Amino acid sequence: MAAVLPFIVMPGPLCGGTPARYCEDMRLSVPFVQHAVTSAALWLSLALPAPAQDREAELLAQLRAAETPHAAALVEREIEALWSQSGSAAIDLLLRRGQDALARGDWQAAIEHLTAAIDHDPTFAEAHAARAAAYYQIGLAGPAIDDLRAALTLNPNHWEAMKGLAVLLEEIGMRAEALEVWRRVTEINPQDAAAEMQAARLALELEGRSL
Repeated sequence: MAAVLPFIVMPGPLCGGTPARYCEDMRLSVPFVQHAVTSAALWLSLALPAPAQDREAELLAQLRAAETPHAAALVEREIEALWSQSGSAAIDLLLRRGQDALARGDWQAAIEHLTAAIDHDPTFAEAHAARAAAYYQIGLAGPAIDDLRAALTLNPNHWEAMKGLAVLLEEIGMRAEALEVWRRVTEINPQDAAAEMQAARLALELEGRSL
C-alpha cells in the first residue's frame, strides 16, 4: 500500500530556516510543475508494464466516477497497491521497509531503504514519492523537490506526490501554483475531501470565490 506522505505534519514555512537556493530551485521548477500536473503525456511507458497501465487507467476512471468517499477509498487502495508493485520482490520489500520507517517516524531509516529501492530501479515512482516525505521531515527541501519531480514525471497521476508538492509550493509563497496542483488532485479524485478543502480555501483567498 502506498505511503501516506506526512508533509502536512511539519509546521513552519519552508524557507524560514532553509537555504534560499532550495526555494529558488522550486521557483525554477514552475514550468515543470504547470506541465506535469496537467498533461498525461508525461507518463513514461517504462514506469509500469502495459497490462498494469491498462489496469491503472480503468481504476482511475472508476475513481473519477466514484459517487461516495467510501467507494473512492476502495479504488484508491487498489491503485496504491498497483503503484507499490515494482515487479521485483526485493525492491517491493525495500519499499515496505521504507514505508514502515515513515510510519514510525524513523526518517533516516526510511531514506536508507528507499534510496536502496531507487538505486535498484530509478523508474519506481512510489519510492521517489515516499523518500520525498522523509527528506521533507528532516528539512532537506532540495532533495524532496527532486524526488517529487521524479515521481510526477514517472507518474503524473500520483496524488500523494501532488499533495506534497502543493504544500511545498504554498510554503514558499507560490499559492497560485499550489491551487493548480490541488485542483489537479480533485480532478483525479472528486471525492478527496481534504484536497477539495485546500483548493476551495486557496481559491477563496486568491480569487475571492469558492470552487
